[in-house]
Amino acid sequence: MTFPVVGMVGGGQLARMTHEAGIPLGIKFKLLSDTPTDSAAQVVGDVVIGDYRDLATLREFARGCDVITFDHEHVPLEHLRALEADGIAVRPGPEALRHAQDKGAMRERLTALGAPCPRHRIVRDAADVRAFAEEGGGFPVILKTVRGGYDGKGVWFVRSEADAAEPFKAGVPVLAEEKVDFVRELAANVVRSPHGQAVAYPVVESRQVDGVCDTVIAPAPDLLAELAVEAQELALRIADELGVIGHLAVELFETADGAILVNELAMRPHNSGHWTQDGAVTSQFANHVRAVLDLPLGDPRPRAKWTVMANVLGGDYPDMYSAYLHCMARDPQLKIHMYGKDVKPGRKVGHVNTYGDDLDDALERAHHAAGYLRGTITE
Repeated sequence: MTFPVVGMVGGGQLARMTHEAGIPLGIKFKLLSDTPTDSAAQVVGDVVIGDYRDLATLREFARGCDVITFDHEHVPLEHLRALEADGIAVRPGPEALRHAQDKGAMRERLTALGAPCPRHRIVRDAADVRAFAEEGGGFPVILKTVRGGYDGKGVWFVRSEADAAEPFKAGVPVLAEEKVDFVRELAANVVRSPHGQAVAYPVVESRQVDGVCDTVIAPAPDLLAELAVEAQELALRIADELGVIGHLAVELFETADGAILVNELAMRPHNSGHWTQDGAVTSQFANHVRAVLDLPLGDPRPRAKWTVMANVLGGDYPDMYSAYLHCMARDPQLKIHMYGKDVKPGRKVGHVNTYGDDLDDALERAHHAAGYLRGTITE
């Protein structure tokens, strides 16, 4: 019996967990990783070490793969078009990925689709930033490099023209956006297959600390049913219009006046969907595998009333394994997911999932476990 080979470009934790989801199906994975110690390279059997920015490396890697997918969005689009010209299935394809790589292109296309977005435009220099700010009532504004930012990197909160010089030093276009008066951040996660089947997960609340996702609550508490449906329908429409194959995360702002605005797009499994590993009938990772292979998609419905995901960040306490005894004994329902990464301060090294009928209880259990693993809680 022949099973397909999924080629995964990128060796991070998203690739590691996507590979895990394919194991029960007998799906074979081939990994293109930067180093042999990357998170996914530690667990995937067929690993190629190489530079995803090199076309010859990509072409050689793609040999024997039935489909190519990614755990990041940084592969040069011209290389992906070359792979498609070679007859390789690339999912999501370069025309979709362009809108995850380039925030300017994303804003332009979403605006053309009528999707709600913050006021924005590409700015040339600090003086142009001041003009943009004055058009909307003054500072502060948000500046983003159009390519390469993540987890708060490549994003600046600018209070004056004098503060606006730094983003232009990167040598790439800069996008200016209004500072949105939002009450919380939401995420709508959907998965779409090549023949057009799509599923939507419950809309979640994503809580950030210092620009990094700290906690995800599924479903988002006290979210009006109409707004939840609007967010899901918006994400499904974006996936369809952009031709996304696989998982799409649409990060959203919920504003003080009860509306939603699109913040960012991610065309891969996403931190806001990690709760699905233990809290949904079919995880985001399993559905991403199904989608890129054009298999029927799985049920996205939640298994419990509430599921809470808390990221485990590195701190000054590197021996996290010794914390398992306390965490597991205190909470037998706790699910721990570690990424095999060296512990460094502020680095995402794992996450925990809790679930149940009481949200406050699930939150307390998740935060206690994440804090104890990090070493900020000691009892």
